[in-house]
Amino acid sequence: MEVQSIFKYLPELETERLLLRKITAGDAAAIYAYGSDAEVAKYVMWDRHETLADSEGFVQFVLQKYAMGDVAPWGIVYKETGALIGTIDFVSWQPAQRVAEIGYVVSRDYWGQGIVTEAAAKLVEFGFTQMDVVRIQARCFAQNIGSARVMEKVGMSYEGTMRQSIFSKGAHQDVKMYAILRDDYEERGGK
Repeated sequence: MEVQSIFKYLPELETERLLLRKITAGDAAAIYAYGSDAEVAKYVMWDRHETLADSEGFVQFVLQKYAMGDVAPWGIVYKETGALIGTIDFVSWQPAQRVAEIGYVVSRDYWGQGIVTEAAAKLVEFGFTQMDVVRIQARCFAQNIGSARVMEKVGMSYEGTMRQSIFSKGAHQDVKMYAILRDDYEERGGK
């Protein structure tokens, strides 16, 4: 399976509370609202958005990814309000290896409500049913307890900590690795 076959026309995905859809040019202000929050940016690989132009640049980057059919994020829309509150994506997909990795970020206003767990569960389902992967993994900075809990709630198993494996935020970071295999997913009844 080729990346372009899925990501050239990124499908909308829906859960009980969320719509996962393509990012649009009009999303820059919403992305800036959470991307400029130092607490939100604390445990992600990218730097806090200092200006709206930073968010506009991110949007342009994403739109180019869509145009090329590359792996690119879905915007997370909270259906009750219609607000874009974050993004989730397969940050990498290696079709030959049948392995993909997910990543996500959501506005602090929505932390602790199961929003990311709901979105991540949908991506796990999508990966196993539409992308022919046998392994979906995710990583987080060792101190990011909330993200680790999301991974556990979607059925991922902790595989270990890669010590000082990523240089980010001015220092080498310890990173926890989690993963779920197709067999694990199927044993849980596809959930």
